[in-house]
Amino acid sequence: MQATSRLRRLVTRSEITFLMEAHDGLSARIAAEAGFEGVWASGLTMSASFGVRDNNELSWSQVVDHVGFMADAASPVPVLVDGDTGYGNFNNMRRLVRKLEQAGVAGVTIEDKLFPKTNSFLRSEQQPLADIEEFCGKIKAGKDSQHDPDFVLVARIEALIAGWGLAEAIRRAEAYHRSGADAILIHSRQSSAAEIFAFLDEWANRAPVVLVPTKYWRTPTAEYRARGVSVVVWANHLLRAAIGAMQDTARRLQRDETLLEIEPQVAPLPEVFRLQGDEELEQAERRYLPVARDVTLSAVVLAAGAGADFGGLNAAVPKAMLKVQGRPILARLLEDLGHFGCRNVTVVRGYRAEAVNVAGARFVDNAEFATTGEAYSLALAETALGAGTVLAFGDIVVKRHIVQALLEEAGDGITLSVDSALAGQEVADRVRGARADAGRFSFEPVQLGAIGDGVPASESHGAWIGLLHLGASGGGWLREAIAVARADGSLPRARLSDLLTRVMAQGHPITVVYTRGGWVNVNNLTDLIDASAI
Repeated sequence: MQATSRLRRLVTRSEITFLMEAHDGLSARIAAEAGFEGVWASGLTMSASFGVRDNNELSWSQVVDHVGFMADAASPVPVLVDGDTGYGNFNNMRRLVRKLEQAGVAGVTIEDKLFPKTNSFLRSEQQPLADIEEFCGKIKAGKDSQHDPDFVLVARIEALIAGWGLAEAIRRAEAYHRSGADAILIHSRQSSAAEIFAFLDEWANRAPVVLVPTKYWRTPTAEYRARGVSVVVWANHLLRAAIGAMQDTARRLQRDETLLEIEPQVAPLPEVFRLQGDEELEQAERRYLPVARDVTLSAVVLAAGAGADFGGLNAAVPKAMLKVQGRPILARLLEDLGHFGCRNVTVVRGYRAEAVNVAGARFVDNAEFATTGEAYSLALAETALGAGTVLAFGDIVVKRHIVQALLEEAGDGITLSVDSALAGQEVADRVRGARADAGRFSFEPVQLGAIGDGVPASESHGAWIGLLHLGASGGGWLREAIAVARADGSLPRARLSDLLTRVMAQGHPITVVYTRGGWVNVNNLTDLIDASAI
């Protein structure tokens, strides 16, 4: 059912309807979620939300744009707009109705004051009212301009507030009803509903009636039901509630200069995101955006170590900055990762940190590099461990097909690149998989069984080359392992293989991608020479 049809049904049915004031998209959504069947877009509160007076200082085009957001946020709950005087003469009214329909609004209320209007509760003297015939022409123009036959036009009578009396209010109501108004809104500034009830008794349900009991708020709702009132509007209470909360919060923060007492009392940020509809956007992204690793691929490179003696070559630079074929090892690694779309790189520096100055990277420094290990360096960059992160040692030189194979097999967890040519050898980071490398044409995934010095060389199926990929879950697993190692004091001297062992101990599977050669871990001059052939 369209919003216009919903509002018309609410106005014309025998059961009373309550509309909740809103002044922007957020408050409109809150009103709709609270269960209200309709939303009142108040001229007073919309003006206040812009920080201007309720004297037509907010232009009609601003109102139309604003209520369009409100209609979207409240949908499918209909929005009835407080249209002040219609923002001009009959011609302005025609354009207003067409634009409100285009914005998704279900109806509009116009009042019989003179433009520019003054808020009904601000002045006590008798106020001038619009000429009846002129206002009737405005109603007819609005009704003739609507494309949707269910669009609702409510005529608001100010005769009681302006001091013109009951007889004038009835006379105007009859004229506006004859001109096509779908409902009559009768307004009062009295603290008692007596003059409203007098009008209702005289009117005798000739057309639906809308009430706004802002001043006579003590009147029991049962009184409205008993008199056949169609719609009651709670006209400004969300804004007034928000003002009180904001003033209190601002005063306390200015006074206390701390969030300690405030944060537990305000809406949590996830609730803000929920009200904004973030979950729907996330679902839409999964549905419509292409799945492409090059959009999200990032890297963390560990390059804090000094390395062994390279004949004085690393006296001024760490080994990650030693050159292979004229390029620093680290720069080459970042270039190779960049080939696969990796643009967001975090490098953990330590020894000669100032010499690690490759372009395009963010740097984190390990001041304790001389007494700490791989896991400690990684922990300094753990905030960068997210979905699609490649973790690499900064002293490896690899052929690109190894990176490509790793990315092709990477999944939600953790995926390691393992050199099966080193099976059975006394090397670091030995690996035992669920099975040995079955050859280049075997595409079944292999799960990691164990890693590190605890794997006997005779049982190893290869060695981890210092390159892995973290999926959406894998990043969290590794951060959890870091937290446990930090808590038990083992983090400073732990290796990455120790963290991976902790991950498996928690029941999380780690996948192995076998490769054969095509990489060098540069630990000495011989390795540096061999790397030139990669």
